[in-house]
Order: sequence, then structure tokens, then C-alpha cells
Amino acid sequence: MTSTITAPIDDKNDDKPVDREKTCPLLLRVFLSNGRHHSPIEYNRGNVPSNELQIYTWMDASLKELTNLVKEVNPDARRKGTYFDFALVFPDLRTPGYRMRDIGSTCSGQKGVDDTKTLAQSRFQIVILDFSNAFNLYQ
Repeated sequence: MTSTITAPIDDKNDDKPVDREKTCPLLLRVFLSNGRHHSPIEYNRGNVPSNELQIYTWMDASLKELTNLVKEVNPDARRKGTYFDFALVFPDLRTPGYRMRDIGSTCSGQKGVDDTKTLAQSRFQIVILDFSNAFNLYQ
């Protein structure tokens, strides 16, 4: 059994920078895909797409900053003119399964309107999976 806890986002602090020296980073699980987003169905029943990139970052990370981190580890993404479309995948609270919401795009080598958009401004929520109940079942 698992339980999911989401941390609410304070809309008043969306533009406030995070003190990265004092604030613990979050683990952002990024799933890369060429040509299209992965379908929300691919995340059902604890499954995830296989091409995962784990990034430690903060809520004030911009989409351009995330783009640059992906480019560091993915040589194909470094080509000028490569577009990065970002979407959030999250549990659907009304039905079993997941939902997806587009949050913006960037382009390698070009400035864009979403470059400075942050995770906080995108209403990203930190989801913590608590596996302690699962461990108690086997003791």
C-alpha cells in the first residue's frame, strides 16, 4: 500500500527565489521522448517510461534551466532549433490513472516566452510516496 501526500503551493511565493544553499532540492523525474509526450496510460499501476532522467532541482528552476540540464546529458538535444515541450503528469484524484497538463516549451538556441517560467509558476506539486505501510505488512 502507498499513500500520496501533496504539498500545497503558496501562490504568493511563485516569484520568490529559493535560497538554494539552505533549501533541500527536490527530485524531478523527467521522461524524455522524441516527437510526442508519453501517454498518461504509460504511468499506470506504478509503471513509468524507461527513458528516465533524474534531476535534483528547486521550485524556482526555470524551464530554460531544465532544458540546459537535459542538454548536458543528451547529445541529440543540443542541436540548435530543438524544441522542448514540458508537461506535468500527476495522479487523477477523480479516477484511477494519471492526467497530463502542458506547462510550456523552450527551443535550443532561441529565446522564448516560457524560458523564465518556473516549476512553482507552473503549479508543480511535490508528491511524496509513503511506503511505510507496505513495510509494516511484512513485519
